[in-house]
Amino acid sequence: MWINKTRFPSSNQHVRLFVVTYLSQGLKVKGLLAEPCKEGKHDGFLYLRGGIKSVGMVRPGRIIQFASQGFVVLAPFYRGNQGGEGNEDFAGEDREDAFSAFRMLQQHPSVHTDRIHIFGFSRGGIMGIWTAIEMKHEVSSFVSWGGVSDIACTYKERKDLRRMMKRVIGGNPSKVPDEYDFRSPFQKLHHMRAPVLLIHGLLDKNVSIEHSYRLERALAEHGIPVTAWYKPDYTHYFPPQENRKIVRQLTAWMKAQENAGVIR
Repeated sequence: MWINKTRFPSSNQHVRLFVVTYLSQGLKVKGLLAEPCKEGKHDGFLYLRGGIKSVGMVRPGRIIQFASQGFVVLAPFYRGNQGGEGNEDFAGEDREDAFSAFRMLQQHPSVHTDRIHIFGFSRGGIMGIWTAIEMKHEVSSFVSWGGVSDIACTYKERKDLRRMMKRVIGGNPSKVPDEYDFRSPFQKLHHMRAPVLLIHGLLDKNVSIEHSYRLERALAEHGIPVTAWYKPDYTHYFPPQENRKIVRQLTAWMKAQENAGVIR
């Protein structure tokens, strides 16, 4: 199943951690896997990180947080990171790393193959949208927390990211519009089937609330069940106590979608 699976120190005695290597488009990609120690089958949870390269890298504590709610969690580092092959290209070909990770969860012996959820934070939001589109009938639910939905919008909003985006994508939206169109999921949202939960701070300066507003409108137009938890007092990063509370709430929401509201 895995090309490699190496034990990694866990701060929670009830959760096992591993660094894993799997194939994506022929590339060896690495990620972090968390498994509850409790025997039996569990829901699968694909965790899609934000940032790029070392910025926004997967944190073991965060993965353990979700695994402790009773999920087998797989969090890709994305290609080119932590010794993996290839190079990230910001929701371009590297979204295949998310697709392949979802398939790896489907093969995991401790995962209910028909109960796999997707979670995307920040840049991971658009990775999650694409994965929910690609896997459509097989996704139980999708949660986007402070998630990007439009890469061209990110270019306009984040002057500090423009140099990186031009390098990775090949230019700005005016110079290479096809590359930005390739990364835009809106024209294919009608393929989605899973219910969606949007979580966003209205004071978010990293990923503006417009990303969630636009996605919510588009999902509703296509008849896809969408729930929004917009927080007027929070930015991109929620206070620790509120963060922990929302993790419990969103995982409970995920589990409630297993047999309700999914369009088949």
